[in-house]
Amino acid sequence: MGLFHSVNASASGLTAQRLRMDVTAANMANAESTRGRLVDGEWEPYRRKMVSFSPQDNQFSSYLQKAKQGSENQGGGVKVNRIVEDQTPFKQVYQPSHPEADDNGFVQLPNVDPLKEMTNMMSATRSYEANVTVMNASKNMLLKALEIGRGQ
Repeated sequence: MGLFHSVNASASGLTAQRLRMDVTAANMANAESTRGRLVDGEWEPYRRKMVSFSPQDNQFSSYLQKAKQGSENQGGGVKVNRIVEDQTPFKQVYQPSHPEADDNGFVQLPNVDPLKEMTNMMSATRSYEANVTVMNASKNMLLKALEIGRGQ
């Protein structure tokens, strides 16, 4: 394992979790947006977005090949695959006085659930904090190794 392998793995986690927090914040900000996107001349409400993660190198054969070669970088880290839109149906709310109400008085609202978003934000925050803790621990171990090397 390389000297900075744990720092690089934690850094990729920090980046991924930060993007997850940004997407969750965008979902919360648009929880009431009835005009998210124009589709076929009609306004569609904002559609909830989710971040999809995967390991940076998820093929067993690549791990095996690296181990055979004695490579120090044997996996680790995470990458963002894509940001996907949640396809659950929009919420229908009866508000006949709303400017976006249909002929029956119903308004289509985004498929954003604030409770789900807050849970997602807390999870992303905890994961971010865990990666910071790992990065700090790695830094401290590297500093102690340097002190040992100096003979102190």
